[in-house]
Amino acid sequence: MEMKELLKQGIAEALKNAVQAGALPAGDYPDVILEVPPQKEFGDFSTNIAMQSARTAHKAPRQIAQAIVDQMNYSWLRKADIAGAGFINFFLKYDVMYDTLKSILARGADFGKAPFRKDDTAQVEYVSANPTGPLHVGHGRGAAYGSALVNLMRAAGYHVEAEYYINDAGNQMDNLAASVNARYLELLGKPSEIPENGYHGHDIIETAQAIIDQDGDSYLNMPEKERLDIFKDRAYAEKLKALKRDLENFNVHYDHWFSERTLHPDAIQAACDVLKQRGKMYEKDGALWLKSTDYGDDKDRVVIRDNGVPTYLAADIAYHKNKYDRGFKTLINIWGADHHGYVARVKAAMEALGYDPKQLEVLLLQMVSLFRDGKPVKMSKRTGQAITLNELIEEVGADAARYFFIMRSLDTQLDFDLDLAKSHSNENPVYYIQYAHARIYSIYKQAKEAGTDVAMLDWSDVQWQKLQTEEEMELIKKMAAFPDEIIRAARERAPHRIAHFAHELAGLFHSFYNHCRIIQDDKDLEKARLALVTAVRITIANSLAILGVSAPEKM
Repeated sequence: MEMKELLKQGIAEALKNAVQAGALPAGDYPDVILEVPPQKEFGDFSTNIAMQSARTAHKAPRQIAQAIVDQMNYSWLRKADIAGAGFINFFLKYDVMYDTLKSILARGADFGKAPFRKDDTAQVEYVSANPTGPLHVGHGRGAAYGSALVNLMRAAGYHVEAEYYINDAGNQMDNLAASVNARYLELLGKPSEIPENGYHGHDIIETAQAIIDQDGDSYLNMPEKERLDIFKDRAYAEKLKALKRDLENFNVHYDHWFSERTLHPDAIQAACDVLKQRGKMYEKDGALWLKSTDYGDDKDRVVIRDNGVPTYLAADIAYHKNKYDRGFKTLINIWGADHHGYVARVKAAMEALGYDPKQLEVLLLQMVSLFRDGKPVKMSKRTGQAITLNELIEEVGADAARYFFIMRSLDTQLDFDLDLAKSHSNENPVYYIQYAHARIYSIYKQAKEAGTDVAMLDWSDVQWQKLQTEEEMELIKKMAAFPDEIIRAARERAPHRIAHFAHELAGLFHSFYNHCRIIQDDKDLEKARLALVTAVRITIANSLAILGVSAPEKM
């Protein structure tokens, strides 16, 4: 058993024994949470369980802490100290710390992962940009964070489905068709004008040119409505294909692509019928309105316009009804910060339909600002338009782009330093982490040149007691925290915690490397340290896998 789990169980058992001994009253005590203290003199792990239990035990936290410590007579525990208001600091014997290394080496790519819980279902819907043009940098942050969150929740044992909602109905698709049509006519020397709400990107010209290259001017004399219908389908198919390709290139993968078109008209009508039956809709000025103020919204919302055309909200109501009906326990949407005001009305609609709005979580994605040479970068040099995700990847690489997008909490604005993301220096966090992983492979190469093939080593007879230095112990403690870090990060929907964890672990490894000689005459110590760095390699690789970042063998 890994040392952190052993300690957790030991504390829980001591708490139970304290209750049975009459030192503490019976009651519903909280779960044990362990932290690595910020300063080494405070021990290997600490817990605030005594402070968390004060309301249940009706005692001072230090009294509760003493009652727990009195019951902790374990052979693997060096000592337990009570500090401050009631923290308990634990100092473990080295033998139990070595069990963590054994577990990492045994579990390999599965180290850190919680058991799969089939019924703990969650759906994460993210990006869901209109298929009307290339993805931009803002979409990239949502793509990186969303896919990392899916990986993280799966590692934490959730049964997760990743979904992309394709906004392929409504005015934006008509505007796409009209924009392509205008460029088509323009390229053929005919008078044309892009509509007011049309798309002006260079990709629209490329789409129109591709149609001409394939079919010439064969659509020129066709009735405009027929031509627009053809161009809508052609442009939609091309844009969606490009969008999927760009996401794949960014290591973003979906289980399900949901088309908005499938909601029109039947699913929207069905959702409206339920709302009417429940008395949650009313007619006014020829339109159908949702009584969203009954559920905390600042005003009621139009669902069906007076001309019978559904609003965007209508499709979103039908879509979220569909999600709930698919039976997910948790629904997570990652939306842009500009959708802040939209959250209340969608949750109001779900509650009006009889669903639990708490099952729906909306994470709001803050802005990304690009900087080069310390100055803001807003436009592409190539097109004069907003910088696309593809252009960013071309400049800094997919790994750096993903890490930089993920390394800050989603609810904070992100300043993306292009120069730092490209640099091969310790200041670049993703390079720093990947270099640690590659450095371990260089250690393997050095060991092989010195006569030890790591691939052939049997870790069952390692003399673990050879590992005694402070740098070695700090590495082991950090790795022991990885499974709990995954659980906590998943619970908080915070993959940036894994980015920070990987960076801190890399820092501890580099410090160890600088202080401890690995390849040496003492072969027992050499083998123990090779086992240690192998555990580090596994843990770094597993961290990067959650982030969707590669773990290179050489750099």
